[in-house]
Amino acid sequence: MGSHLSQRSKKGKLSFRERLAAFCPEREIFLRSGGRVKFIRISRRAQLGAAGILSALFVGWGALTIAMVADNSTVAHDRALLAERGKAVASEAGKVEHYRKSVEELTRDLEERQDFMDDLYRTHFGAEDKALSDRVVGSPDAETGKGASQGRSGAKIGMAPETAPLMKIDARQRRFALLLATAVERRADKAAAAIRSFGLNPDSLSRSAARAQGGPFVPWPGERDDMPQELARLASALSRMEFLESSLIAIPSGKPTAAPMETSSYGYRRDPFNGHAAFHAGIDFPGRHGQPVLAAAKGKVVYVGQRQGYGNVIEVEHGNGLMTRYAHLSGFSSRVGQAVARGDTIGRMGSTGRSTGTHLHFEVRLDGQPINPRRFLEARQDVLQVQQTAKARFAGIGDRG
Repeated sequence: MGSHLSQRSKKGKLSFRERLAAFCPEREIFLRSGGRVKFIRISRRAQLGAAGILSALFVGWGALTIAMVADNSTVAHDRALLAERGKAVASEAGKVEHYRKSVEELTRDLEERQDFMDDLYRTHFGAEDKALSDRVVGSPDAETGKGASQGRSGAKIGMAPETAPLMKIDARQRRFALLLATAVERRADKAAAAIRSFGLNPDSLSRSAARAQGGPFVPWPGERDDMPQELARLASALSRMEFLESSLIAIPSGKPTAAPMETSSYGYRRDPFNGHAAFHAGIDFPGRHGQPVLAAAKGKVVYVGQRQGYGNVIEVEHGNGLMTRYAHLSGFSSRVGQAVARGDTIGRMGSTGRSTGTHLHFEVRLDGQPINPRRFLEARQDVLQVQQTAKARFAGIGDRG
């Protein structure tokens, strides 16, 4: 049995060799040159060696090709990674640029808001820029530190360390605007109370006042939304105080002459000529002929001439529907259109018109209707002090004009 297998294995080996010999038989190549014949013999070993070399070259070329393909794949992968990293870097650069622009925008907003507050304060109080700026952007207090991260400006950029000073300025500006608005509102309330003490309604004066306004629409240049609430409140408070104090100083509270007493009061009386009941629309002040007649408040002369029953008359408008009339004059010291201040001489006392003797007839009218002048001539000292304070403020603004 064993010998039989051995013979079969030997036959298999011989058949392989035979097939190999048949595939690579020894070859002879004949060459004829110059009538002579040469031949080259290529042995089986040489053929097998050449085939091995060719196979090795083919395998090497295949391996090289595969390596090149793999290398190209690696390069493509690396390029994809680089592209992704490039996009990430670009994204971060965009974020940095957006952050920088946000910081610049907030800085511009703060500068524009500072200019707005300086202009408001200077317009209404005549303050110098530095005085106001020091109060707004000086050293922050404890309350400012607490509020440094609040407000709409904080939503523009994150609270990075380098933005903290800007946010403190923002909080300090808002706090200053709030405190100033509160102080202005208190001052405006005093002016309103003083106006009421004269028997006038400040709300009615506001409604009847001719407040001409206009101009092109220029959007608020600071924050892109509405004006910050604190600044809007401050602007509104300053506007209200401006109107009330200008109305207050225009109220005729000064005596129209140096005469110490009245000869006839406001209201119903017996007519000095016919003895019948009559309405007296003003107050009469006795005096000497030619005695100076004074403007009771600042205003503008709107009439100089004669009126029936009044004789020679001067009328001065004070704004908000208020007008004073000075009658029975012997002469004029002012002209139509002239601006006068409280206490300025506008005429001279006399006895022209329907008069029984030298005196000044003084009237106060609101929207054309006479009102009792006594309440203006007998104003309390505290009311006069508020009026004087308002007058000083307007004078200070004018001096800086």
